[in-house]
Order: sequence, then structure tokens, then C-alpha cells
Amino acid sequence: MKIIVTKDYESMSDAAFAVLSAVVKAKPTAVLGLATGTTPLGLYARMAEDHRKNHTSYAGVRTVNLDEYVGLGPESDQSYVYFMRENLFKHIGIPQENTNIANGKAADLEAECTRYNALLAALQQDIQVLGIGSNGHIAFNEPGTPFGAETHVVRLAESTIRDNARLFAREEDVPRSALTMGLKNIMHARRVLILANGANKAKAVKGLVEGPVTEQLPASVLQLHPDCTLVVDEAAASLLAR
Repeated sequence: MKIIVTKDYESMSDAAFAVLSAVVKAKPTAVLGLATGTTPLGLYARMAEDHRKNHTSYAGVRTVNLDEYVGLGPESDQSYVYFMRENLFKHIGIPQENTNIANGKAADLEAECTRYNALLAALQQDIQVLGIGSNGHIAFNEPGTPFGAETHVVRLAESTIRDNARLFAREEDVPRSALTMGLKNIMHARRVLILANGANKAKAVKGLVEGPVTEQLPASVLQLHPDCTLVVDEAAASLLAR
């Protein structure tokens, strides 16, 4: 695992953009695995700025997103479809048909998981962007998720609900279930880029890098990936042995 320690969130976002933009420039038809949440917002802002100022084309890029809340669709401003549209897609000129997010309002959630797994098998991620939860989850793969899991419906841990409550008017508004790409799907990516910032992520980052590979800390599986880069600010890296 390659580790890049940066001073703060802004420099973390700069470093993450340097990694991702190199992939897009080398392969204009790259498949980008994308994440939501506050961590990648700086990266997405830099992608939008690059498109606006340098006219970098994302027209041939295809995307697959990690997850979506069960019960939320494009009309909800808390859905990840909405998040991606507002924070990235509408700013980089990517055709809507090139973007893929699991349908949180599917009538048959298991069938939707099957559909999304087939899509991921056909669209191997050239790079998969990840954040990490305070309990070590990646995507919505909570502690105890089998490493062999593919796209599935998950009941969110209370710690994850608390972490995400800042994005909702009230904690009780946070959905309790989600569709998520599985750890096996994530590990299938050719390259992984995982971002972490803030002291509240320090314990999880230490487990990711230095702890045992265990399903009790899902991110630890990334120790086994052949091409994983961690970009982390000083606060989140504070517990690492350096």
C-alpha cells in the first residue's frame, strides 16, 4: 500500500486529484468507481475546475457508484443520485447514460443487487475511490461483512447512522438500510484510491494500515490489494507508526 500523508484536507484533495486525473488522461474511457460523503467533495471540486479551466473531457468516462440508500430516489436531495449529479456529474459534462448507481427504490432489492453485480463484472473499475468510516467500513460494508460479499442490502450500524446524521435535518431521517457494492466488488478494481481526513478517522486508518486483516475492520482487506493508494491528512494519520 502506498501512503501519502498531507497537511490538511485541501492538500489531501489535491493529491487525490493528481492520482485520479492521471488515470483519466491515460485512458479517456476509464471506468471510475466513485464514492459519496464529505470526504471526496474536494476531489470532485477539482475535477469540475479542471474540466472548466482545462477542458479535460469526461465524455468517454463511465462511472459506477458504491452505494445508495434504500427508499431514496433521484427526487430526494439526500439520495446519492442527487449528490453525484449536484456535486460532480453536471459539472464535468459526462453523459447521464455513462453513470451508474444502484436503484434504492427498486421493487425487488435482491434483483437489483444481481443486476448491479452483472454491471460491475462488465465494467471493471480502472480506479475505485473510497472513504473510510470511523468504524472501518468502506462503502456500506459494516464490520463483520464477509470479504467475499458482492452487492447486497445492508442494515446500517448505529455508528454509521450517527456519522451520516450531519447530512440530514434529524438523525431519525437517516435511512437504516442501503444497497452497497461488496468488498469483493471493490477488490476487483484495478486500482484503489482511499481518502481519510480528520482525527475521528485516525483509529480506523491505523487498523487499515497496521492492523490485522479482519472482517471486523472491513477496510483492512485493502492490505491485500495489489495497487492501493491511501491519501490521508496529518490528523487522520496521527496514530500511524512513522
